[in-house]
Parts: sequence; structure tokens; C-alpha cells
Amino acid sequence: MNAEPDDRVHTADAVVIGASAGGVDALLALLGALPAGFAPAVLVVLHLRPHSPSRIVELMSRRCVLPVSEALDKQPVQGGGVVFAPPDYHLLVEPDQRLALSVDPPVLYSRPAIDPLFESAAAVYGAGLLGVLLTGASHDGSAGVAAIRRCGGRVWIQAPSDARVPAMPSAALERAGADAVLTLDQLCRRFEAPAP
Repeated sequence: MNAEPDDRVHTADAVVIGASAGGVDALLALLGALPAGFAPAVLVVLHLRPHSPSRIVELMSRRCVLPVSEALDKQPVQGGGVVFAPPDYHLLVEPDQRLALSVDPPVLYSRPAIDPLFESAAAVYGAGLLGVLLTGASHDGSAGVAAIRRCGGRVWIQAPSDARVPAMPSAALERAGADAVLTLDQLCRRFEAPAP
């Protein structure tokens, strides 16, 4: 399976990424592979403890050359940066391409959850969306992967055999399949700068 840099990644309208258990290390690698000038908006949900301050933005900023921030309600979605869902809020994309923070009930015991981001972004971006699902212990993300593929977007899933915790990628593959199943190293290579 081809795991070289994929020019289509750089022309996507947005990239949504979901991760849970083992996700910090996976995100450090993946976001660290994003080149300067990466144009699509990158929106990330990592399952976080709801009532403790998150240092994820600070941590990822050390590795990622793009600006990394925590989402603000009604913030316009803009390319060239990475935005994380804050603790205890679902992150959604509204039809006018603004972000929304929601305190709707947890999904599969998680808030933020991956499915609300993936599903809402799929409805807005359709074929212009790329979803990436990484390691995790939950089934969160399966419905979102199905929504992205149903709306014409693409999904890359970390190979369960490569994931620190394989339950989440395995569940999504069983429910919805994927356009590519890749190791973390292969995922990173796909996000690197395309050849001139």
C-alpha cells in the first residue's frame, strides 16, 4: 500500500483527527510531520479528563511547526493551524464553517468525543474532508468514520496492529471500513510536504 506523501492531503478543505488511549504519543508524531505551509484546517479531538487543565496545546506546540490552539466557540475554521477540542466540550463544525463548543451529554463516556466532530465536519465539507482515526480503547469514532465516508470524504485509520490500543481503530474498520489502513509511520509520511 502506498504510504508516500499524498498531494490530496494538502488540497483538502479540512482534516479531522481523533485519538484516545495512547493518542498523545501518536499525535506528537503525526502533528510533528505537518510541514510549514500546510494549508488545510486541522481539528483534533483527544479524549481528555473533563475537570483537569489540559496541557495538550503546550505539549503539541513544541513538536508542531504550525500554530496550535484550543478551540473557541464561534471561531471561524481557518487553514494553516491545529485546533484542539477543550476539556469537557464537544467540538463541532457549524454550516457556516465556524466552530461550536457543546456541553451535550458525553458520547461513549467521553466529552469531547470524536463522533460529533467527524459527523458535523462531514456534513459541512463532504468530499473535501479527510478523517484520521488513531489509537484508542473506545468505540468512539466509528459513527463519525461512517459519516465521513457516506458524505464522500476520505478516512485513514491507524492499523490496529500498530496502535498502542487497537480497540478504536478495529471498531471503526469493522463498522465502516477505511480508504487506507496505515501504520503511524506511514500516516506521518502521507502528511509530509509533497514533492515539488
